[in-house]
Amino acid sequence: MLQELQIAIIQPDLAWEDAQKNRISFSEKMKEIKKPVDVILLPEMFTTGFSMTPKKLAESMTGETVVWMQEMAKSNHAAIAGSLIIKEEGKFYNRMLFVHPDGKIDCYDKRHAFTLAGEDEEYATGNSLAIVEYKGWRICPLICYDLRFPVWSRNTQNYDVLVYVASWPKPRINAWNALLKARAIENMSYCIGVNRVGVDANGYEYSGNSAAIDFLGNEMTALSENNEAILYATLQKEKLIALRSKLNFLNDRDSFVIK
Repeated sequence: MLQELQIAIIQPDLAWEDAQKNRISFSEKMKEIKKPVDVILLPEMFTTGFSMTPKKLAESMTGETVVWMQEMAKSNHAAIAGSLIIKEEGKFYNRMLFVHPDGKIDCYDKRHAFTLAGEDEEYATGNSLAIVEYKGWRICPLICYDLRFPVWSRNTQNYDVLVYVASWPKPRINAWNALLKARAIENMSYCIGVNRVGVDANGYEYSGNSAAIDFLGNEMTALSENNEAILYATLQKEKLIALRSKLNFLNDRDSFVIK
């Protein structure tokens, strides 16, 4: 039997722009994980909330949060993934880190800045996808607003899992629910969405609705709205490969190049 991938999704409320308090909170939440898992997922800007003040909040790739993620990955024997504000070469990035238990780090910089909130004015954007190789799985990490752009997530690199970490507000949560399923179905891939709950300092409300979706668009996790929660999903590579081989939908995709 091919390797299963055990996922834990932490759906939190966040302390506004308080990295230390959020790290302490996540450390405690990780102690509540009830079974061995391979990956622990945290939401977008998990140390600060979705803030447009990177000048006062940004960390480096050798900063406290990155070191903390490496320590947590090692102690939990699981990869830790989520996005935070990183400063590099004078620019600010909304960067998702996938930290392996051995300390190795894979990075993805958010491609689509959320212009409605002015994210494009404060943050530089990425220009390439990242494919994480982990325990025999190919994982494609993406961030929030990226979910609205199917061309960017198009499965041309034979990934097995899409992961979206987000701060997706409650008024548009129906779009979140629908698009997670759409990305899973069109890419014949598992799709995982990690969102937060609570109300931030700008008055934006978040309802969570974190979910794991299988390659046919079926929900694998119980719906958890408006409450902090830890959700679990078991991804099965054998079933994914069998269905792709049977249906072959990806073989009929259109060919084009992103410029």
